Amino acid sequence: MFSSFKIYNASLHQMEDKDKLLINTINAYSYNLACKDLLFRQSLTEGELLIPDGIGIVLANFLLTGKWVKKIAGADLFFHEMERLNKSGGKCFFLGSSDAVLRQIMQNAALDYPNISVMTYSPPFKIEFSEADNQKMLERINGFQPDVLFVGMTAPKQEKWAYKHFDKLRVGHIGCIGAVFDFYAGTVKRAPRWMIKIGMEWLYRLIREPKRMWRRYLIGNVLFGYNILKYEILGLKNKQSK
Repeated sequence: MFSSFKIYNASLHQMEDKDKLLINTINAYSYNLACKDLLFRQSLTEGELLIPDGIGIVLANFLLTGKWVKKIAGADLFFHEMERLNKSGGKCFFLGSSDAVLRQIMQNAALDYPNISVMTYSPPFKIEFSEADNQKMLERINGFQPDVLFVGMTAPKQEKWAYKHFDKLRVGHIGCIGAVFDFYAGTVKRAPRWMIKIGMEWLYRLIREPKRMWRRYLIGNVLFGYNILKYEILGLKNKQSK
């Protein structure tokens, strides 16, 4: 299964000349979800770029292929795209999160990236969107026709939404970046640079939000190791659901 993920291992600058791209991230948590969710797995494997946003993916890739890949966080993608758009005077659309977070993003972007035209939309907080919900989101986005669309509705919801509506979106690059919305708005503090550099950002998030993150990291990281052993090393067949 791991071999079906085409992990991106190049500079983000190399994607700049591509007109339309679906860019996703993969980490231990999303790998575990993909083992059980076929549509989510398809969204990761059939998108154009899949960046390794987690030290677990970097280590697993080395273990299974003998090749090191450079960890690229969703935040790295965000800042790269925003700097690129600021130079060209492009347009960026933020889909997801709350109105309060989106307002703060717009305020911050106006100061940090004054040459970018920014539009946002906060969809209704639901497990499943109705057709009317989806149509409204598409109308808002396509009416603006952004060069970059950032989707922040948490995994696997954001990846599946972007994958299912890819052909209907009149946009340039689509980046599913989840927690970056809160990081950039300042509502959630990101780990210090030294922890990010040594691949321990997950530990910082666990310490900051133990009640919300303990299952994802303490159980999820062990499950990730088990899944790598079971499916990749031992080659046992896994059962997937839609």
